[in-house]
Amino acid sequence: MAMMPKRVRWRKVQRGKLRGVARRGNEVNFGEYGLQSLEWAWITGRQIEAGRVAASRNAPEGRIYIRIFPHKPISAKPAETRMGKGKGEPDRWVAPVKPGTILYELGGVTEEKAVLAFNRVSHKLPIKVKLVRRRHGL
Repeated sequence: MAMMPKRVRWRKVQRGKLRGVARRGNEVNFGEYGLQSLEWAWITGRQIEAGRVAASRNAPEGRIYIRIFPHKPISAKPAETRMGKGKGEPDRWVAPVKPGTILYELGGVTEEKAVLAFNRVSHKLPIKVKLVRRRHGL
């Protein structure tokens, strides 16, 4: 089942711009390993769920943390519809992702298992990603 918010204040939103790099959500905080985005993208709820399933199947003993959530509705007009008559109904939900955003985190597994699991997850995503380790504080 695709991820989506329980309720929203506005049904339709404007597209907006994806600029800059992630200033928040760019460090591994919960697990030992993280999957970091290297590009801008809209990641759909279905892609996030597919990545979660791939990670849980390849590292069943580990704890998976999803750090992004699809809050943005994307509207679309039906196929073969004439121009005009408004914007169209909400079609899917996406999470706007900037370079540097941590998408998933994994804890309780070895590095080899994390590399394997995140490699499988990366095939489900439409952007380039890299594996990062947690930085332990001083």
